[in-house]
Amino acid sequence: MSMIEARNAQMFPILSHGQIEIARRFSSGPETHFGAGETLYAIAVRGAPAWLVIKGSMDVVRRDGLAREARITTLLPGQFSGEVNQLAGRPSIAAGTAGPEGCLAIPFDAAHLRALMIGSAEIGEIVMRALILRRVSLIEQGGAGTIIIGTPGSPNVLRLQNFLDRSGLPNLVLDVGFDAEGSALVERTGVSPDDLPLVVCPSGAILHKPSDEALAACLGVIPDVDPEKLFDVAIVGAGPAGLAAAVYAASEGLSVIVLDARAMGGQAGASARIENYLGFPTGVSGQALAGRAFNQALKFGAEIAIPVAVERMDCDGPHPVLFCTGDRQVKARSVVIASGASYRRPNVPHREEFEGAGISYWVSPIEARLCAGEEVVLIGGGNSAGQAIVFLAPQVKQLHLMVRRDIEQTMSQYLIDRIAALPNVQIHVGKELAGLEGDPQNGLCALEFADLHDGTRQRLATRHLFLFIGADPNTQWAQVCVKTDSRGFILTGDGALPLETSLPGVFAIGDVRSGSTKRVAAAVGEGASVVAQIHAMFAKQADATRQTEEIR
Repeated sequence: MSMIEARNAQMFPILSHGQIEIARRFSSGPETHFGAGETLYAIAVRGAPAWLVIKGSMDVVRRDGLAREARITTLLPGQFSGEVNQLAGRPSIAAGTAGPEGCLAIPFDAAHLRALMIGSAEIGEIVMRALILRRVSLIEQGGAGTIIIGTPGSPNVLRLQNFLDRSGLPNLVLDVGFDAEGSALVERTGVSPDDLPLVVCPSGAILHKPSDEALAACLGVIPDVDPEKLFDVAIVGAGPAGLAAAVYAASEGLSVIVLDARAMGGQAGASARIENYLGFPTGVSGQALAGRAFNQALKFGAEIAIPVAVERMDCDGPHPVLFCTGDRQVKARSVVIASGASYRRPNVPHREEFEGAGISYWVSPIEARLCAGEEVVLIGGGNSAGQAIVFLAPQVKQLHLMVRRDIEQTMSQYLIDRIAALPNVQIHVGKELAGLEGDPQNGLCALEFADLHDGTRQRLATRHLFLFIGADPNTQWAQVCVKTDSRGFILTGDGALPLETSLPGVFAIGDVRSGSTKRVAAAVGEGASVVAQIHAMFAKQADATRQTEEIR
């Protein structure tokens, strides 16, 4: 059963007369009448409002592949249009036209929609649930959103798929070798194989082998940042710590911007299932957890710019300035460093050539489909590795786990017990990756391992290697301004505020902080705590300003 069939009433709820009257107070404009067949909003229009139908009806459609449209639903009086993009004023993924009898509707732009959701808890819950479920349904149906045309499983197709999936953006991959619609477009555009994949944005724009940032720009998901605006809080990193800080800061009325170089969720976003996070007894995927936090941050008005990398921080002026890719600048009264850590890359010859062509640093449903029924190797003994094993093993023929020491020393017991119950997981202790075989064109074909005790070598045939071998902090851009420990993690707590760095007004939370507990719950807790400390800093600054004025 599809998402639409199972939860139709929650996806397309009908507001009561009383709820409609409450909603009217938050509208961004007057009631507007549209004639039969007239467009209320089109696909890819940025800032398209959500519309609440008062009389008549509205037909809502999505793209289905490259040229076709598919009906989603017909909205009747009391029902409203939109999905998650309407919360942030991003380009619409669907389109709405007035039904045969016309349509009378009330608009809610992004700011007024957020105000409604915060101003009325009852309506806010109904609207937020509906917007999220509609996005999930668009992802499930596959034809809406972005179209990728190329060879499934190739490095650039995988990269773009992972970016879109981890960003919660609907997408569809068309195999250029088998899909007639996709191959016809490639022929018409005269694109060479080296320029694949082609990407067709919802606006109709066609990109040739784009970077993640170029694709994000085409999709309109990066907000325009005013270089003269002074934010209350700039958060670098959209993992659990950064998103928690964004939710708490924005909900308390602070102006917030979140920047991340890759995608929401950080390392936790790549976890197939987190089972020891409070409140989720059956577990939750890292992507689902990050997606909920992302939507909460949008609800409270935080601006989120992904993928936008921070290249350096200027700490010489009265306020920190972040210099980002795309010649962007962000000024803020406070900066929260939540940039986390990146999985280490083993120092073996030709490793970079196989990244995306056999080597992965995460396990998502995309990778699981690619290696279904095959022998795979996973290196790493931490909880992230354990979660990946539990997710991946049931889908492959054999999983070889290579670790330097017993996993009892590095992994939570519930994961150890779960792995022990998997019949196709073989653990190799005291092994280290020594070499890679294959070529970038055809991918990985075998690995060579060295025994740490006697130096003997072992060859293992496989096309898939997953690496979870510890992490290095993402702090290069900040090290000129703040003190770090010998490994590059940021030092905090020298002053009155435990999470403040050596530079006043700059804080560090989550995995990037020296001495932090590397757990999702700890990161979320620090994200909440840092907001209280920012308020304390602002209050102290205000007191100092008042005292100066009194002296004058």
